[in-house]
Amino acid sequence: MISLSAAELAHLAGGTLHHLAPEAVIDGRVVTDSRLATPGAVFVAIRGERTDGHDHVPAAMAQGAVLSIVSTPVAGPHVLVTDTVAALGYLARGVLQRLREHGDLQVVGVTGSVGKTTTKDLLAQVLARFGATVAPQASFNNEIGLPLTVLEATEDTRYLVLEMGSSGPGHIDYLTGIAPLDVAVVLVVGQAHLEGFGSIEAVARAKAEILAGLRPGGVAVLNSDDPRVVDMPVPAGCTTLTFGRHAPTQFRAGEVRLDDQARPRFTLHLAPTGDNLPVSLALRGDHQVHNALAVLAAAQALGVAITEAVDALAGAGHLSPHRMALRAGPRGSQLLDDAYNANPDSVAAALQALATLPATRRIAVLGDMLELGEASRRQHLDVGRLAAGVAQLVIGAGRYGELVADAARNAGAEASAAADAEEAAVLLQEILQEGDVVLLKGSHGSAMWQLADRLAAEGATDQP
Repeated sequence: MISLSAAELAHLAGGTLHHLAPEAVIDGRVVTDSRLATPGAVFVAIRGERTDGHDHVPAAMAQGAVLSIVSTPVAGPHVLVTDTVAALGYLARGVLQRLREHGDLQVVGVTGSVGKTTTKDLLAQVLARFGATVAPQASFNNEIGLPLTVLEATEDTRYLVLEMGSSGPGHIDYLTGIAPLDVAVVLVVGQAHLEGFGSIEAVARAKAEILAGLRPGGVAVLNSDDPRVVDMPVPAGCTTLTFGRHAPTQFRAGEVRLDDQARPRFTLHLAPTGDNLPVSLALRGDHQVHNALAVLAAAQALGVAITEAVDALAGAGHLSPHRMALRAGPRGSQLLDDAYNANPDSVAAALQALATLPATRRIAVLGDMLELGEASRRQHLDVGRLAAGVAQLVIGAGRYGELVADAARNAGAEASAAADAEEAAVLLQEILQEGDVVLLKGSHGSAMWQLADRLAAEGATDQP
């Protein structure tokens, strides 16, 4: 974080300072996990469902934190506020305003029902070639993660890449209120979090909030292949760049193909210049093409020459775990680990990638897709049928495992159901053999990511 006096920090956070000299200099990291506190840190105590951060103030101070932000008075130096989550947002907004007043910082936000974290990771790697870049860890994309990311920026930061998630109306409005954007990227409107929105139209309205968060003269980067995205209203005075795989669009991917590791290759057709550039990706999956196009368009909007952006993109990979990672599994099998999360669109993309990988046998282990509301039953039946067209064996795991397995079985595939990830592990241990490629996919709460790590650990012990 930038250097602030204790009095300035308290003012920006909207609170009152206690037990610390107003002129004391604060320049350490801002954290909400006491285990991450380092000398000079500011600890924000947040009350959660399972723990109250106020109980961890002593631990944070013992590790070197010099100040806490709290909503209940505590021993030691603290800023007393009404709401610590809101105070974190106020502090981030104030710090970002100061950075913009004294530097050439540009802020880009990425949203969409799928692909946000991958696109954020790719864009951060590309931009880092051209200036100091700050981006979120993993998928820090909510009212806590986003301000923590903003507060990592310093006077030297040139690019701030933010991921903006939404599980209900108004969430992205809140985030852009903290961090107004120079560039806003919308990837796709899909069926994630339907339980919180109620309809796909409501999802589209929520994602469009990111465009209202553009600063005057900002740039909207929109997926022209998704009518709900390309038709989103762009504020007056802002410009639009479009990307897609179908003309007409400004950044178009043509001649798309996948190599034997499911890595995309395509030709980038640029309009209106008519330039054509070959693009190669290190990531897996046909769906990465749209993510790559979004990155290239956003990079150009931020002033990066397109040829240099293409070159930087070629070496970029996943920074966050469990995203289309090809890992060694037990007994000579391979794991296509895409277990970070799941919704119908991302499961379809993962199955498409599985279909391109050479294998003696393809196995799809599909955990529950959560937060789909009334569409849950239908969507799990749909992915079971879809998996049957790709995999020789489908394992449905979790509450909806029987539905997935029944649908796959009725569509002609061998299928089994497991009560949870633990039971799926038992099934796999009995059958895995050399030449198998296993897709692992499910919402975070399904624990598919834990299964992926367990199988990868077993695979590592099998290596000579």
